[in-house]
Amino acid sequence: MKLSDMFSSLAENARSFEERVSEWQEQMNAQGDDMMASARKWQEAAMQRQEELNKQMQGYFEEAGENVRAQWETMQSAWEEQFQSMQKKGEEMRASAMQSGNFADWAEAYAAQMVSFAQKMQDEAANAIAAATEARGKSGGKKKG
Repeated sequence: MKLSDMFSSLAENARSFEERVSEWQEQMNAQGDDMMASARKWQEAAMQRQEELNKQMQGYFEEAGENVRAQWETMQSAWEEQFQSMQKKGEEMRASAMQSGNFADWAEAYAAQMVSFAQKMQDEAANAIAAATEARGKSGGKKKG
């Protein structure tokens, strides 16, 4: 192979590589945009579900007796404190991940952990609903506080 052919081949390979890198970057940007759009949709749906749940909880709260309200407020305060603690720890871990350059991996793991936690909470809510339904069935369907 001649030296001029070698340089020509290297130049062609470099141009081809630059084109592939450009394509990869475009694909990554498109995937990032898709992921952000998906995350926004999920967040909007979650906010709507939370709003509906808040209305439902307010209805239950208004029908509950004083003893039940006091217990619920105590439980709610404990949950809020725990959530704030988890959120603070998450922010500390996020800052650490950003400094170490592992933010993407951390964010994926964090999201997976939060989804798992949310599913556990949904299971707990389903169990509570089942228990309430069973208790209402035994008491003749009356709501008592």
